[in-house]
Amino acid sequence: MAIAYLCLGTNSGDRARLVEQAVNFLNLADGIKIIRTSALYETEPWGVKEQNWFLNIAVEIKTSLSPQDLMVKCLSIEQMLGRNREKETRWGERPIDIDIIFYDNALIDSQILTLPHPRMHLRAFVLVPLLELVPDFVHPVLNKTISQIYDELEDVEDVCLYGTRSNG
Repeated sequence: MAIAYLCLGTNSGDRARLVEQAVNFLNLADGIKIIRTSALYETEPWGVKEQNWFLNIAVEIKTSLSPQDLMVKCLSIEQMLGRNREKETRWGERPIDIDIIFYDNALIDSQILTLPHPRMHLRAFVLVPLLELVPDFVHPVLNKTISQIYDELEDVEDVCLYGTRSNG
């Protein structure tokens, strides 16, 4: 069984419910067992700023699925929850996004999957929830812990616990 870290995000519809449904679908999937989740965070949009704020969560799972099969399962859950990748804007609004950040220490660079996630080290909305779960996990390419990567982050978008943002 492999240990994988996923990050989920949403900024349309009933955001908290969509995250809850995605986590439940993951937990019900064959070959996936949720170990723990981070708190839910509300985060400033990354990329396209003129849109609703996101809710983000990190999920630690144990899985017997291959990285590719796990990705297929994540894409299937996104689709079940209303995501249509063909009709959306890059970094735009979406009902749910499920990214595989790490799968053990796997290094994969294919047309359909890159692990570790190639932009995770640039995104506070990924790093903050991961910090809660695995601050000492060492990125297998950067050879730095999640804490070290976060400390070096230059472009820090606003990330706060869900329900604590003053204007939202």
